[in-house]
Amino acid sequence: MRNLSNNRRGRLFRLGFLLTIGIFASTAAALAQSPSSAESLQNAFREVSSDVLPVVVQVNTVSVIDRRIANPFEFFFRFPDRPDQFGAPRGEPFEQKGLGSGVIVDRRNNKVYVLTNNHVVEDVDEIEISLHDGRTFEAELVGGDPLRDLALIYFETRDEIPIAVLGDSDEVRVGDWVLAVGNPFGFESTVTAGIISAKGRTGTSQGFTDYLQTDASINRGNSGGALVNLNGKVIGINTFIASTGGGNIGLGFAIPINNALKAIDDFIKKGSVEYAWLGVNMGNLNKDLKSALNLEGKEGAFVFNVYGKSPAMKAGVFPGDYIIKLAGRDIEDSDDLIGTVATLSPDESVPIVLIRQGSVTNLNLKLAERTIDRDEVKVDIWPGFRVIPITSQLREKMRIPRNVGNVLIWNVVNESSASELGLRSGDIIRAINGKNVRNLEHFYELLNSSDRVVIKINRTGNMLEFVLNK
Repeated sequence: MRNLSNNRRGRLFRLGFLLTIGIFASTAAALAQSPSSAESLQNAFREVSSDVLPVVVQVNTVSVIDRRIANPFEFFFRFPDRPDQFGAPRGEPFEQKGLGSGVIVDRRNNKVYVLTNNHVVEDVDEIEISLHDGRTFEAELVGGDPLRDLALIYFETRDEIPIAVLGDSDEVRVGDWVLAVGNPFGFESTVTAGIISAKGRTGTSQGFTDYLQTDASINRGNSGGALVNLNGKVIGINTFIASTGGGNIGLGFAIPINNALKAIDDFIKKGSVEYAWLGVNMGNLNKDLKSALNLEGKEGAFVFNVYGKSPAMKAGVFPGDYIIKLAGRDIEDSDDLIGTVATLSPDESVPIVLIRQGSVTNLNLKLAERTIDRDEVKVDIWPGFRVIPITSQLREKMRIPRNVGNVLIWNVVNESSASELGLRSGDIIRAINGKNVRNLEHFYELLNSSDRVVIKINRTGNMLEFVLNK
């Protein structure tokens, strides 16, 4: 046994020795290669920086603000019976300076176009462009888009000006190396490196664009600058950071360049961005609402209300419909629906697929131009309120008797017909057109059965009737 043990111990020793040699050799080879890999990456950073720095500009702005200055003697010598004795406070213009970045994206004859963020140039009085080589030009605003936070400005010159190469942001993958180029805090032509941390992030754009997330350092003054890949192609426009203290903590967000391509073209041709309009007020359903509508496990956007005379209403989209596909694209949620509509053109005819009362329904509609953001024209909305089922927990919490009703108005849209008639949040819907409402699904079935509905509600024990016309 001892000999066997000794032999086994000897074999283990030799095996361990060979493994140690093998690991050492592999590590040595990796170490030998790593300087070369690091140098290759360094060279790539150098080449990209050299190509991209000339196409990223500094955007300097001036806003003239009328600052009111009161008479210093007014406080001590104003008499109550003579409120106007010192006159109105005099105004003194005050110049507020701003800073951002931009990307040179196009040229038409002597006009050179620079893409930046809308918040960089919105409501400013003067714009100056500083190029990487030190040249400066006065610039003018072509147009701004607050929905996506994009703007296009231009300057004029006969000189040679480099133009950025725009990439395909759909091809970007999480983990890809990127460089952020801009002018943080006025430090011109700053380049920082990082990776794509995530795609499809939501932010402050109401769903009109998603964002690329990166840990490349982005700070104030970077807004409107370029996020580029290792081929030197612009894949995003740096827009905002998430931070508790105002500085970079590795959470930067950029608008994918594919979401800006149509805007650039619209700005140059029309001076503004045209958006398609579907005409629905929609949202996402929580677990309880999906269960109440038999939509468990299904992705889509739920239609709470439909705007009057909208493409959706004309095509036959109803409140209670669950949109699962538009223009051939699967819809994951309400933000996805907004983003999908934003990529389409006004007057474009598209198919729409939805679930209605448990069945799949196919419709076709012709989109219109979205004007409700800029026109102060009242557009009615049907039915003008959202409802929720009265669950056992809600019934117990609000002490609702079982014979009162099964559906409750959760909120009412301001200035809608429902609001003007007097419907309120908390009203319990007992019946529609003389039929008792059994559940949430039944509510939408009754609501959509007629263009004129008589709604009987219970409000703190009092029975009231309201007539709504579609």
